[in-house]
Amino acid sequence: SPQKGAAMAFVQLEDGEMHYQIDGPADAPVLVLSNSLGTDLHMWDAQIAAFSQSFRVVRYDTRGHGKSLVTQGPYTVEQLGRDVLALLDALNIKRAHFCGLSMGGLIGQWLGIHANDRLHKLILCNTAAKIGGPEMWGPRIEMIEKGGEQAMQELGAGAVGRWFTPEFARDHADKVKAVTDVLAATSPLGYAACCAAVRDVDFRKQVGSITVDTLIICGSHDAVTTVADGHYLQNHIHGSQLSDYYAAHLSNVELGETFTLRVREFLLS
Repeated sequence: SPQKGAAMAFVQLEDGEMHYQIDGPADAPVLVLSNSLGTDLHMWDAQIAAFSQSFRVVRYDTRGHGKSLVTQGPYTVEQLGRDVLALLDALNIKRAHFCGLSMGGLIGQWLGIHANDRLHKLILCNTAAKIGGPEMWGPRIEMIEKGGEQAMQELGAGAVGRWFTPEFARDHADKVKAVTDVLAATSPLGYAACCAAVRDVDFRKQVGSITVDTLIICGSHDAVTTVADGHYLQNHIHGSQLSDYYAAHLSNVELGETFTLRVREFLLS
């Protein structure tokens, strides 16, 4: 299996290759990290040094993103969840902790509902049982399908205000640029196909069936997936914990060590 810091690793799915990276000791408990819409596995870079001390960290580029396969859309969250199970199977991982942000949090909910036996603990960050409606996703998909790479550039510029608080955007321009550059370079086809997956999913009636230990992380300045969305999850997932912080949508990037410590504390408790 790939060694710590192995740069490029791929697993063969039925219809293409999924890109992943592993850090940390081979015999440690596994923690899978799942990216948000329009990012890639590098969105977790700030967490890796600390997480890989205690965990075998497996992060991957969701279908349509990064160096992973871009297949014809639309995708479904079930399809994205089955990709994770295929990755776990290929790596001979029976059970893992799973931490997903936004779209990654939807994938985490799917796993909690449908593949409970593959999870130890679940962390749902900046996500909701239902994210936005057709009025939000329809125009965005249309814009991408019409505008292609140029539209992705515009989306990258527009994401700053959604993803980060104004103070963070002002004081950490390098970190902001690193993430928005990834969005601008994301495949328009893959991005639009994942937008459709997010648009079509509604777990409000199903999240109550999640039985694994769950931590919900929210950002007080997240206009996309609000603290109210987080409370909905907490109220419906029995025994779950909720932590909210001064942050916008990409809380792990904005909070850095604060996020890392909270997740570690939850996983090691």
